[in-house]
Amino acid sequence: MSGDTSNNAPRAHRRLGWDGRLSAFRGVVWREMLRFARQRERFVSALVRPLVWLFIFAAGFRSVLGLSITEPYDTYVLYEVYVTPGLCAMIQLFNGMQSSLSMVYDRETGAMRTLLVSPFPRWFLLSSKLMAGVAVSIVQVYAFLAVAWFWEVEPPPLGYLMALPALILSGMMLGAIGLFLSSTIRQLENFAGIMNFVIFPMFFASSALYPLWRMAESSTLLHDICALNPFTYAVELIRFALYGQLNGLALVVVVGVTIVFMAAAIFAYDPSKGLIAKRRGG
Repeated sequence: MSGDTSNNAPRAHRRLGWDGRLSAFRGVVWREMLRFARQRERFVSALVRPLVWLFIFAAGFRSVLGLSITEPYDTYVLYEVYVTPGLCAMIQLFNGMQSSLSMVYDRETGAMRTLLVSPFPRWFLLSSKLMAGVAVSIVQVYAFLAVAWFWEVEPPPLGYLMALPALILSGMMLGAIGLFLSSTIRQLENFAGIMNFVIFPMFFASSALYPLWRMAESSTLLHDICALNPFTYAVELIRFALYGQLNGLALVVVVGVTIVFMAAAIFAYDPSKGLIAKRRGG
């Protein structure tokens, strides 16, 4: 009996060690990628939405909303060039909300229970889910950038590579916000309203469509709201990275907001003391 125990202990340790965690992480990411691959309409809608903004909205305002020399741009740029980083962040914002929607769906169908009762730490499982969503959003963003290149949106070639860390960080922040929101939703039907309540104010009240200095010229209050919006800093982090620069303030804000909302999501998904526990107790 003791021999069996000693033989099983290393196996259990391997299952719960780094090898086991890597295997679990791959499984979570692969499941999310398969779900994304099977939902072709999700990929199409993720591209159509920003492309409509780029081809119709931005093209219509090209002549009146071009920008003079503004960081990180070295010269006058067309409006399409300016809004592209904001549309990249919009893709990630919608994807973060859709990933959290899948969490609510999995919770209602009982699939999430299988994930959360595994022996791995809850923070690791939620982080794996978060990174799986980030991986999907990055695929969507680069597909959008490939199409935008034919629309005269041509960052420096190195910018596509330098934008990858920024996309990972911004995707983590927006995904963490979505994870926390998913813990507060009781029913799947309620999530659509919450998504609209979060997505559109975050997108429009940011620097995605207009620079903050132009906001200040029209309304000081609107400028302050945009400056407090974490989505603004995700947009600016991507914008500067696409042109080979680092926006230090945006980096600090994005990392800080990610930590806060990820910690809140981990707490909320704790069955003993989080929001889910409170709902069960009620």
